[in-house]
Amino acid sequence: MSKVDVVLGAFYGDEGKGKIIDYLSTKADVSIRCTGGNNAGHSIEVNGQKFAFHLIPSGILNEGTLAVIGNGVVIDPKVLIEEITNLKEHGYTVNNLRISDKAHVIMPYHIQTDKMLEENRGNGKIGTTCRGIGPAYCDKYERSGIRMQDFIRPRFADLVRTNVENKNKIFKAFGYPELNVDEIIKEYTEYAKILAPYVVDTVVLLHNSINEGKKLLCEGAQATLLDIDFGSYPFVTSSNPSIGGICSGSGLSAKDIGEVYGVIKAYSSRVGAGPYITEQDNEIGNQIRELGHEYGTTTKRPRRCGWLDLVALKYAVMVNRNYRNCNKSC
Repeated sequence: MSKVDVVLGAFYGDEGKGKIIDYLSTKADVSIRCTGGNNAGHSIEVNGQKFAFHLIPSGILNEGTLAVIGNGVVIDPKVLIEEITNLKEHGYTVNNLRISDKAHVIMPYHIQTDKMLEENRGNGKIGTTCRGIGPAYCDKYERSGIRMQDFIRPRFADLVRTNVENKNKIFKAFGYPELNVDEIIKEYTEYAKILAPYVVDTVVLLHNSINEGKKLLCEGAQATLLDIDFGSYPFVTSSNPSIGGICSGSGLSAKDIGEVYGVIKAYSSRVGAGPYITEQDNEIGNQIRELGHEYGTTTKRPRRCGWLDLVALKYAVMVNRNYRNCNKSC
């Protein structure tokens, strides 16, 4: 391994990144999730027990590997606590979990906004998971988001009151139920108490790990053709699950990145709406789906299946190859 190796999806996601990550993480000291939210998932099977990770890096299953949720991730506290509880119930420790103080929090108004927007798109639905990921990123860039460092401090209540007041005006205008701010503050303050011990400055942590000679592995979520900039817009996710998102979502420097592993299948699959040139919407696609168990880790939705698109794959390689590989081949 190099100082920092990266595993990315080279198509529309669901390429089997979890298996590659699970293997490489046995050699890593630190495993990092850099982008996305609980709209993504990795399935790992250990000793007959299957784990579906939506937020926690799957490297946490390896004893001695530090699992880091980076600043580029948007976090649903309830989902994260469910994952922590599940790990504990199966005998795993989460003492090696770290959460970036700069990661943004998904709140109930994000989830309701997501559902409202998708319902009002009519025939132009994107196929969002309606888990609040897009609206959380919107608030991040609109600068009204709540970061983990705010979430675990007393000022959290004031931030929530301001945001809920503004969001309720929108919900009322569209005929959606207004949210009870006191109930939200009460519920999420309890979540904050549970997660507070894991929150640290992960940028400093990761750079200190590199300076100490440790090996880092960045776990990609979703995939290149779902990238907000380089994917099949607007049928994309709300973050950059390509190589650029690794740096911006972790605070790592591009000079530290070594190998970039792009993962593909012999065929392809896609969840949600959007163009898919090689899709087989017929018995062949159905057979691929059943043989490959192509159902969403997060949503359980049946995936659209078809042949591998080599033109799209070449594009993904072009976008994601690192400068070391480029210098060798260009």
